[in-house]
Amino acid sequence: MKFSSIAGVALVALGFIFLSFPGQCYGALEVGFYKGKCGIWDVESLVAGIVEEKFSNDPTIAPALIRMQFHDCFVKGCDASILLDGPSSEKTAPPNLSVRGFDVIDAVKDVLETQIICPGVVSCADIIVMATRDVIFLSGGGQYNVQTGRRDGLESLAKNVDLPGPQISVSDSTAAFQRKGLNVTDMVYLLGGHTVGVTHCFFFQDRLYNFQNTGRPDPSMDRELVKTLRLSCPQTSSGSNIVNLDQNPSSSSTVDNSYYTEIMEHRGVLQIDQALALDPETSDTVTSIARGSDFSTKFGQAMVKLGAIQVLTGTQGEIRKSCRATNTPPS
Repeated sequence: MKFSSIAGVALVALGFIFLSFPGQCYGALEVGFYKGKCGIWDVESLVAGIVEEKFSNDPTIAPALIRMQFHDCFVKGCDASILLDGPSSEKTAPPNLSVRGFDVIDAVKDVLETQIICPGVVSCADIIVMATRDVIFLSGGGQYNVQTGRRDGLESLAKNVDLPGPQISVSDSTAAFQRKGLNVTDMVYLLGGHTVGVTHCFFFQDRLYNFQNTGRPDPSMDRELVKTLRLSCPQTSSGSNIVNLDQNPSSSSTVDNSYYTEIMEHRGVLQIDQALALDPETSDTVTSIARGSDFSTKFGQAMVKLGAIQVLTGTQGEIRKSCRATNTPPS
């Protein structure tokens, strides 16, 4: 994006009206942290405008950025460590090899650092959270304000990546989320991010053919869904094909509560998704969300809570000049 187009983008983005007010705090973070820090430019409007332009060309950046925020925050906190390049960085860990959307973050950072002349002010960690908020809204989700003021981490190691896998049990998933300061309700809402996006066949192919070495499909999966998914995921295939996580074709690209309706009807694709609707610890919450109308609000609240995990503020960390490298490379 050229400097001459930024003003127009900013004006479009000013149409975003949020529910909270500047000055509202969440821990060490603050809504409106960047107000007045880049001269005449409103940082959040600039981010929103750039993200809207990217989204208009590729709506699939919505699930990509939702996933990026989760993968960043769940590993050593929301410090943009997932963005750092390097031979043993978090990017190289198997769960992160398919993470994408880095170009969106780079585009925002480039504008802020070089085109509006506001260097060293806006952290990459905050850009991730703001950009994710914006694509959720653009995909039909609710509008919510985000707290900012994060600083960027200096370390990114593949060995630190401890993300819960798609075959994890509800009890183990609950424990993993609790270690991050998130409760079971937060977990159910955050897994609702699967309302958009796709997954590769190899993450659930066993459920179609040989569930738990029984030689049969997972009995908890709807029979018609088994037949449908087998067409996309033949038993002899490599598992590289992709399918929608939300199998409702009318809402597979919309951030809504359809995911919960689907798993209540035994149409969950991933094992953990289906388990949420069946486990006594989470089934009542799933039912409430599927039958209610407040998913957008509470999903936004859960994303805000996710974005507050182990943040670096004040004199901690740094503000990177490039989101892909620390300001002081290791010697």
